[in-house]
Amino acid sequence: MNAILGDSVASPAVWAITIVVTVGVLLVDLLVIARRPHEPTMPEVSRHLAFFVGMAVLFGVALLIFAQPHELSPNPGAEFFAGWLTEYSLSVDNLFIFIIIMNSFAVPRKYQQTALMIGIVLALIMRAIFIVIGAAAINEYSWVFYIFGLFLVYTAVKLAKEGGEDEDEYEENKLVKFAESHLPATKEWNGTKLFSVENGKRVITPMFLVVLTLGTTDLLFALDSIPAIYGLTRDPYLVFTANIFALMGLRQLYFLIGGLLQRLIYLSYGLAFLLAFIGVKLILHAMHENELPFINGGEHIAWAPDIPIWLSLVVIIGTLAITAVASLVVSGRMSAAEQDAATGPRRDWEDG
Repeated sequence: MNAILGDSVASPAVWAITIVVTVGVLLVDLLVIARRPHEPTMPEVSRHLAFFVGMAVLFGVALLIFAQPHELSPNPGAEFFAGWLTEYSLSVDNLFIFIIIMNSFAVPRKYQQTALMIGIVLALIMRAIFIVIGAAAINEYSWVFYIFGLFLVYTAVKLAKEGGEDEDEYEENKLVKFAESHLPATKEWNGTKLFSVENGKRVITPMFLVVLTLGTTDLLFALDSIPAIYGLTRDPYLVFTANIFALMGLRQLYFLIGGLLQRLIYLSYGLAFLLAFIGVKLILHAMHENELPFINGGEHIAWAPDIPIWLSLVVIIGTLAITAVASLVVSGRMSAAEQDAATGPRRDWEDG
């Protein structure tokens, strides 16, 4: 395992405990939802979201107090908070797509919890695989940071260009289209079951297509999020736990701020800036440890600085705060202007 994941701030025992606790929480969540599919109330999701966010903060504080600096993690607590905030922000942006998916498949509100929970489990599994692959690549080849950095800068430019486009323009991926056209299916919901039987024939239900869509979408999201967090910490344990805490409260966040998401009009631009910043950070780090023979003769580039984690944390918090405030202020003014435009003629008519 050390050959794959390298050194970590966590011992094998801590890794085992973390995985067991994570699986336990997910199983309890799945069992509770499976027994009683329902649309959660605002107090319910608020309590659960507060619990998961509180646990993340306590975990980060514990790292700040007890975790020892390590070769891969000079400042474990700060690196965790930077990674968690980044992953959480990317997850919030992903909720836009989740809402569109739910609407496009007309998923009944009482079944949406189950669909989201299965999607989160699939996301954790796929991200765990990417984390292992990423850690192995980083340990073996330092030039991987060049690839990660350039990919994040490319993603940032693409995200910024798409930031002003209509979020409703979502197209099903090829795998989902293949399933819809080649697998026997029914349009009737059978509770939260993925399969049903019609006329003695086993068919897939709409829930199967929803879960497949969420799973494949999560796979694409992982391609952005894992390189991004490896730009903030090289410790696989911190990468893994930051992803766990970011995904754990995602289901509750979906129901709590579904309407608020439409007001975060500048979120894509803020995330594009963050991805570009982390991409540049990765490229500078790769230059600092350069071993590629066709760059500077294979020698380290001394002038290339390593951006410290405290600066990364300041940039992340500042960007998210500015993005959120600007979005809410501008969207609030737009809503007020639209309301005035809609009620203006009525007032004139009433005055007349």
